[in-house]
Amino acid sequence: MTRWISRADAADFLVGHAGLRAVVHPPGAAGLRALLAERRCIQLDPLDRIGTNADLVAMARVDGVGRGDVFRHLYPGHAFEHFAKERCLLPASAFAAYRDQAVETPWWRSGERHRRVPPAVVEAVLAEVHARGPLTPADLSERGRVDPIDWGGWKGTARLATMALEILWTRCDVVTCGRRGNQRLFDVPARALGPAAGAPAPADFGAWALRERVEAAGLLPTADGPWWSMLRDVRRGDVPARLLAAGELVEVGVEGSTRRYLAPADFQDRAFPADDERLRILGPLDPLLWCRPLIHHVFGFDYVWEVYKPAEQRRFGWYVCPLLHRGRLVGRIEAHVEAGEVVIDQRWAEAEEVLDLDALEAARLRHQAAIFGDNPL
Repeated sequence: MTRWISRADAADFLVGHAGLRAVVHPPGAAGLRALLAERRCIQLDPLDRIGTNADLVAMARVDGVGRGDVFRHLYPGHAFEHFAKERCLLPASAFAAYRDQAVETPWWRSGERHRRVPPAVVEAVLAEVHARGPLTPADLSERGRVDPIDWGGWKGTARLATMALEILWTRCDVVTCGRRGNQRLFDVPARALGPAAGAPAPADFGAWALRERVEAAGLLPTADGPWWSMLRDVRRGDVPARLLAAGELVEVGVEGSTRRYLAPADFQDRAFPADDERLRILGPLDPLLWCRPLIHHVFGFDYVWEVYKPAEQRRFGWYVCPLLHRGRLVGRIEAHVEAGEVVIDQRWAEAEEVLDLDALEAARLRHQAAIFGDNPL
C-alpha cells in the first residue's frame, strides 16, 4: 500500500533527513565522523572551486571544519572510497560488505582493465603496497606502459602499475587511506582500516545495500536513474519487494506525481531539530539533490550541474551551488576563492523567492572562515 504525503511534507522531511535544518554534530573531526555514519556516503568529485563537493557537504552540516578536513579527519581508519552513488566516501563499518561483494563480482567495473593488465602485474603491485605502503600511484615501481582506456573522451592512465592499482582498489585489496597533495594514498585494508578490515560482512549484500541507499536518500525513487547507480541489479531483483513485505521499507507517493519512492518504515515518525535560520551553500552533488526530478517537484527548484556543458549552453554558470534557507531552495550562486576571500561572482534568486542578502553574506563569511581560518593569507 502506498503512503501519500503532500509536497510540503516531502520537502520538510527531505531537509530534516538530510541534516540541513541545524548543526547537530560536534565540531571538527568528531562531527565529520558522525556525519559520515549518518549520511552513509558522501559523493566525491575532484573539482575545487570553493571546496570540493565533499567539503561543501561537510561545511553545510558541521562547524569547525575547513577545506580538506574531510580527508584529514577521516583517513586513515574511519573511511574508505568505493562505488556507491558513483565514487563515494564510505564509513569503515561498510568495508566488509564491499570486500565480500568484490570477491563475488571480481570484474565489477574492471573488465576492460583486467583485459589489459596481466595477473602477475596485479599481484606484484599488491605485494609492493603491502611491503612499502601507503603509496601514491606515482610511488609505485615502473612496470611498463599500457594502452589507456578512453572513457568517452577522458583517457585513463597509461602506466601499467597504476592500472593494476585501480584493479586492486576495485577488488578492495587496497583502499584509499589519505591524500598527498592531489594524489591519493593507498594501503592494504588491515593497516588502513584496522579491525573493520576483517569484520564479518552482511549475509545479504543486496538487502543491506538497499537499506543503506534508502537511508542515504530519504525518498529513493523506484524508477531507474542515477540515484540507483551501482545497485541497478538490486532494483531489478526481488530485494525491494522483500523489504516492503517485511515492513522494513514503505512505498511513498507525493501529491501531484505518479512516481513512487522507497522510504524507511518509520520516516513519518522521525523528529528533526528546529531550523536554525542559517542560509546554507550546498554542493552540486549534495545528498539532498540526488534526485533532481523529486527536488523539482517538491521545491520547484530546477537544478542541472552545468560544469560539463559548453559555455554557450549554460543557463547559469560553470560551478553553481544551490542556496537553502528556512527549508526552501531560494537561489544559487557562482563563486570562487581569491586573495583570502570567497568572492561571489553571480547570484540568482528563485522565482517568487526573496533572497535574504544579509543571510547570504553571513553564509559567505562562515564559508570563508572555514576555508581560511583566522589567517586568510
